[in-house]
Amino acid sequence: MADLPANPMSIELSVTHRMLWWQTVDEDDLPEHWHVSADVWNLDLCRPEHRHVGDFSLAVADLNGDRNLLDSVELGEWALEFIAETVLDLAEGTLVAELDDQISDGLPRMVILRRFELAPAWRGFGLAGPLIAASLERFAATARLAVCRISPADFFGVAGDRVSAELTCLRLGALLERIGFYLWRGVYVVDLRNTALTDASLEPLERWGPYSDLDQ
Repeated sequence: MADLPANPMSIELSVTHRMLWWQTVDEDDLPEHWHVSADVWNLDLCRPEHRHVGDFSLAVADLNGDRNLLDSVELGEWALEFIAETVLDLAEGTLVAELDDQISDGLPRMVILRRFELAPAWRGFGLAGPLIAASLERFAATARLAVCRISPADFFGVAGDRVSAELTCLRLGALLERIGFYLWRGVYVVDLRNTALTDASLEPLERWGPYSDLDQ
């Protein structure tokens, strides 16, 4: 644990829902905008510049014809548009039948993992997957599935060239698969009741928890 900025077991998640103050629940943006911030809590020792661990941007969309995800997609939101056209029966606003059969029953809602990023000091320790899994688990009682679209085009500006961008996509796809996602028609999908999510969120406990063999 010496190379870590702080004990990973002291990371807390703050889940916030963003909407204009004058909007009612029925008038909320479609999809709803959620943000998860991972930070080292104030009770643990940590350099101030390393206290922020990462950010996760989520959207939550209803799966019904009255609140159609595709109707709400803004110009340029290609990932959301691809997801809507791939996983939804656009006439009904529900999951396409083939995918619907693969997902556990639950409230007709879908979580979209739009972006995830760890602070540089926290990268390389295997925390991204567990933190994503723990964030998504917060929605398991109010949604059926989570989805994520990863495209090389998202990384051209930071990866430098197309080959590097494609390698980044493969690496991130493998990360998602380790916590229970699977690739379905170009979209990564996970049942929010998949035990792999729970297992992934508990993995740091085995590595850094009070009964780990870290110091042996």
